[in-house]
Amino acid sequence: MKKHVVRVFAVLAAVMFLSITVMELNAHARAGGSRSSGSSGSRSYSRPASPSSQPGQQLAPAPSPLQQPAGGGFMRSMAGGMMGGMLGSMLFSSFAGAGAGAGTGGGGMGMFEIILLAGVGYLIYRYIKKKRADSSSLSSARGSDSQQNALTSVSSDYQTSQLASDAIENGLSHIRQMDASFDENRFNDQVMDIFFRIQGAWMNRNLSPISGLLTGEMTRIFQEDLERMLRDKQINRLENIAVRNVEISEAWQESGQDYITASIYANLLDYTTDDTTGAVVAGSKTEPIKFEECWTFVRPVGNHPWQLSAINQR
Repeated sequence: MKKHVVRVFAVLAAVMFLSITVMELNAHARAGGSRSSGSSGSRSYSRPASPSSQPGQQLAPAPSPLQQPAGGGFMRSMAGGMMGGMLGSMLFSSFAGAGAGAGTGGGGMGMFEIILLAGVGYLIYRYIKKKRADSSSLSSARGSDSQQNALTSVSSDYQTSQLASDAIENGLSHIRQMDASFDENRFNDQVMDIFFRIQGAWMNRNLSPISGLLTGEMTRIFQEDLERMLRDKQINRLENIAVRNVEISEAWQESGQDYITASIYANLLDYTTDDTTGAVVAGSKTEPIKFEECWTFVRPVGNHPWQLSAINQR
């Protein structure tokens, strides 16, 4: 009986795991299936470059917990205590001697005690002054090192950003050599238009209107995904699509072809329903999702139409 119960629980756990996995895979079923697919030439297996970013802000270095306050800290307190104790002891002895020996003229504080007290005070003053100077030098050195590290980091970020920007401009200049009419802003607008057209065809489960916008490989990938959803009697619905930004992140030429990768930032409602009942089986009708995808477009070198050749997830 005990083994039977354990077996039942194991089966239920496996079913739950598979259900959660399937729901996770189908949760975002927009065109491309929220996964990387297609080919980007020789860069198919490399992570798409990030768009140029601004150098990070320099942060002020935090004070070290090992630094002593400028006032002298523990040593100054100890020295002050010693000084006060000695002075109090001498004064107390003097007053006590004066009270006890009033008739004999009184003891009072002699010249030797005064000289000794002045000497001790001078030594303590020199010690505290030296500690302050050492602490100030150490603090300045640490602050200088922290500032240098921050400046180095900012410089490195800026150089990386500048190199990425230079690489993009270099790739675009090569493209313009064979197509003088190429315009970066017009290309970004075209990418946005293609994005909407592909998502619309995907939701209508009909790729015919966009056949000229896809390479043969991407057409096959989209068609296989649509056929799977038809077999499962499901339809992916996309609503309230808003493209927040389109930016070129890579541009290059190889094997007689132009390649441009554009980063697309967007949000939308992405959910899948059952064809028969209309019930939502994945995603949400009320919670929009935000995503960033890199769409790579290819064409023969020159003024030719662009086609989507790959989608990569960030």
